[in-house]
Amino acid sequence: MSEGPQRRERSPGMKLLFAGLVSLVLMVPLMLVYALVYDRQDQSNTAQEAINAGWGGSQVIAGPVLVVPYRTTEVQNEIVDGKTVSKTVEVERELFVSPVSNRVSTTIKPQERHKSIYRSVLFEAAVNGRAAFRLPDDLPRFGVSAEALMWDRAELRIGASDARGLTAGGTITANGQSLDVQPGKGPQATSRQGFFAFVPWNGQGGLTVDYAFALRGSRSLSLVPRGGQTTWDVASSWASPSFGGAFLPESRAITEKGFRAHYLVDKLALGRAPVTTDEEGPPVIDDGSGNVTYPTDSTAAQARAVTVGLVEPVNLYSKVDRSVKYGFLFIGFTFLAFFLFDVVGGARVAAVEYLLTGAGLVLFFVLLLAFAEVIGFTPAYLAASAAVIGLLTAYSAAVLKSWKRARFIGALLVGLYALLFVLLNLEAWSLMIGSVLLFAALAGVMYTTRNIDWGSVGRREAEG
Repeated sequence: MSEGPQRRERSPGMKLLFAGLVSLVLMVPLMLVYALVYDRQDQSNTAQEAINAGWGGSQVIAGPVLVVPYRTTEVQNEIVDGKTVSKTVEVERELFVSPVSNRVSTTIKPQERHKSIYRSVLFEAAVNGRAAFRLPDDLPRFGVSAEALMWDRAELRIGASDARGLTAGGTITANGQSLDVQPGKGPQATSRQGFFAFVPWNGQGGLTVDYAFALRGSRSLSLVPRGGQTTWDVASSWASPSFGGAFLPESRAITEKGFRAHYLVDKLALGRAPVTTDEEGPPVIDDGSGNVTYPTDSTAAQARAVTVGLVEPVNLYSKVDRSVKYGFLFIGFTFLAFFLFDVVGGARVAAVEYLLTGAGLVLFFVLLLAFAEVIGFTPAYLAASAAVIGLLTAYSAAVLKSWKRARFIGALLVGLYALLFVLLNLEAWSLMIGSVLLFAALAGVMYTTRNIDWGSVGRREAEG
């Protein structure tokens, strides 16, 4: 007698459909991991802000600029008894004179501060400069007469966008005479923060200004060039700088011991007159680590700045974020191997086994994020991948009923994790390498399954 019919075998097409549905289900936890990376990065930024509090944020320096008040007349309209009445009134305005040349030298001394598992890059900068001023011979063509200038109130202004970093004071010398430095009244490009000094000059001949100050900050240092020609030489022991802003350095050298950069910005590149009656607002600052600072004052034209960022050598959150984007490839290749063992090799893989295997693959990214925050990205990658490969290889031996097949799964995972590590470190080549890999995988699947009848339905088999 027969013991009854055996379970009906699904067609290869149905098996592929079930594997695809499980893959789609796993996209949900993969997206949750993606959101977790953003949450942890936000916590890291919050911790860095706490570290930077009281020290100074990303710094923008501007100036020196010579500011001279002057009197002028203008017509104002008023409504009197329902009628528009025009009258001429005398008002006070400011003339902003940029230097003919400004040579700045800056040495940046970086340091790292930690709070729990988070860290922030801080710095101390020593800024020294020499600027030369001269009034243009055709000053009236700029709308201001020399007789209207009030030289007894002329000021030299130097800006630092976060005045908390000006803890060591500053010095200004004009034509060899030391000036008394006062806080505040910085250029508008630094949101009026900085310091100034009254300058004893009547506009005759030239004015040579030597200045120096120390500045504390974090992440990046920017310089707003203005006037005839601006030269900036910057050096630091930090080995991982980023160069951004409106202008790139004319020359730079980066070694394991630090970097040096030389900037040269001419007045024609600035697109702004050396003598003006208005000022430019704060610039947009990108410190190179993904943090972009936009000016809050949109009424004034934005100043142009050059920026040197002190970025972390390895931004672990960006790498984990990129690795999660390859998560569907890990799931796809592993499920594909299981599927081929199922339809070609005769191993029967249930939907739950696909699901548990996929959960292990997703867990890799959680382990990677958790370990990377503590021990760094590369050690975390090795530890997390070793744990997941070991777990899934052992599980595959039970699912596929063969250690030989399990070793193939283990070798496949080793290759995938090794390839992902290469893709994360060779960003420029990642698209080409990934495309070639997908093409090779598709070709292999097409060759292996060329004789499968996808529409066939298994028949019941009964014993004698």
